[in-house]
Amino acid sequence: MTGEQYIESIRKMNMEIYMFGEKVENPVDNPILRPSLNSVRMTYDLAQDPQYQDLMVVTSPFTGEKINRFTHIHQSTDDLVAKVKMLRTLNQQTGCCIQRCAGMDALNATYIVTYEIDKKYGTNYHERFKKFLTYVQDYNLVTIGAMTDPKGDRSKKANQQDDPDMFLHVVEEREDGIIVRGAKAHLTGVSGAHEVMVFPTENMKEDAKDYAVVFSC
Repeated sequence: MTGEQYIESIRKMNMEIYMFGEKVENPVDNPILRPSLNSVRMTYDLAQDPQYQDLMVVTSPFTGEKINRFTHIHQSTDDLVAKVKMLRTLNQQTGCCIQRCAGMDALNATYIVTYEIDKKYGTNYHERFKKFLTYVQDYNLVTIGAMTDPKGDRSKKANQQDDPDMFLHVVEEREDGIIVRGAKAHLTGVSGAHEVMVFPTENMKEDAKDYAVVFSC
């Protein structure tokens, strides 16, 4: 995906966004939101530039195809060094946040944790996640991490709140998926993202297992 194709892909998503109490009819061209979108666009434009290929582009160990480093699962210390150099270069080019860091970390964390869960419990989360990962890689999608909950009474755990929706949680399990309730707050870059990866904001014990949920939407 080129930078221009990225912009148009966001334009087609028909997001429902409000600012200052009013609905934003066109988030892509809104003068407040557009600078953020332009920063994300740079992660696509530099990947097209031969000068930055070593930083921005890497070969996927899963598909063998060239992918944007923001969708990559780190394989070595060299990958981690390249990641830092890439972020530094992008920050120098844009002068601001380039929005995709939390999403890249979310992909890597989920890859590791789903593997460990499957190894311990014999589940199939890891293979399901890898299918999602290759989808993200194939289309060079922007993923962001939704972590922060409203929290309510911060002296209480998620499952101890007077209002259970202060933390996002599962309310129903079906054969085709789950139903969740609750809210996430302070989500940088949501107006320019294709996928929102949702995570708990704190460690969950057995009695709060309904709140220990990770998914993407």
